[in-house]
Amino acid sequence: MSITHLGQSSPLPASPEEAVLDYVPNPRPGRPYLVRFTAPEFTSLCPVTGQPDFAHLIIDYAPGDRIVESKSLKLFLSSFRNHAAFHEDCTVGIAERLVAEMQPLWLRIGGYWYPRGGIPIDVFWQSGPSPEGLWLPDQGVPGYRGRG
Repeated sequence: MSITHLGQSSPLPASPEEAVLDYVPNPRPGRPYLVRFTAPEFTSLCPVTGQPDFAHLIIDYAPGDRIVESKSLKLFLSSFRNHAAFHEDCTVGIAERLVAEMQPLWLRIGGYWYPRGGIPIDVFWQSGPSPEGLWLPDQGVPGYRGRG
């Protein structure tokens, strides 16, 4: 497996489609364990107004034969800054790309979007039932409560 980003200067990809995700062999194959990535400052653009949208993303997965390299994931997520898409498309699209390329045993994503127009939107997706015996902690992001 080739590594595109680790140990070298990597410019921000112009779009999610141009972003290259790197994968390395799973160091602990044959046993289910959970990997969590937290991106509390995810941004994209509203496809209608062009205004920025902000989310707190939680990506949990149980690796199969390989794991995603974190620098490439960071660059992939950052490539959404100038990408116009609805919350649902961003959240589910991130998960579907990871599942298609990485082929984990299981993956879930929680997209906790900050309010725009007075309505917060939370988007959740998972690839199927979690593997037996896998410890699944709560994602730890409370529902939006406003100022109260």
